[in-house]
Amino acid sequence: MNSLTFLIETLFGLYLMVVLLRVWLQWARADFYNPFSQFVVKATQPVVAPLRRIIPSLGNLDMATLSFAYVLIILKFVALAAVSNGQTIFSPELLLIGLISLVKEAGTLFLYVLIIRAIMSWVSQGQSPIEYVMIQLTEPVVAPVRRIIPAMGGIDLSVLVIFIGLQFLNYLMGDLIPLWRFL
Repeated sequence: MNSLTFLIETLFGLYLMVVLLRVWLQWARADFYNPFSQFVVKATQPVVAPLRRIIPSLGNLDMATLSFAYVLIILKFVALAAVSNGQTIFSPELLLIGLISLVKEAGTLFLYVLIIRAIMSWVSQGQSPIEYVMIQLTEPVVAPVRRIIPAMGGIDLSVLVIFIGLQFLNYLMGDLIPLWRFL
């Protein structure tokens, strides 16, 4: 059963990250003609397009895609419960667990995008379309930190400060919401 649990967590987790990236790309008004953005749109379009006819956007926030991500994470927990104890269990608590898990997944995605941006800045030096999208996604958070902590000796420490802040928030949420640690 461990192998099936691993497979469910991995497949749902990867697709959930792509769905959350679509929400983030629209919120940040990133370049949708970028090849990376086009991959994200094409991977989510079959489900999101019909949902957009029913669920309108709220400003820059794509509520249809966000709702799909929420349903997807709840389905992940239902599938994991079915594999672990052979029963498909749906309870009202699962709605709250899904919401908490969605917030944690969004934070994890933000951390991954920051790491990819930092690594690509050393390697590609602005030549990659993926790096361009990563900059567009993270710059609204990195720029204010960079204004407070300027580059020292050519090294930009703003991303490191954000890493530390994200880890602090992760630990704080674990202290405030004990379930946070297990999601």
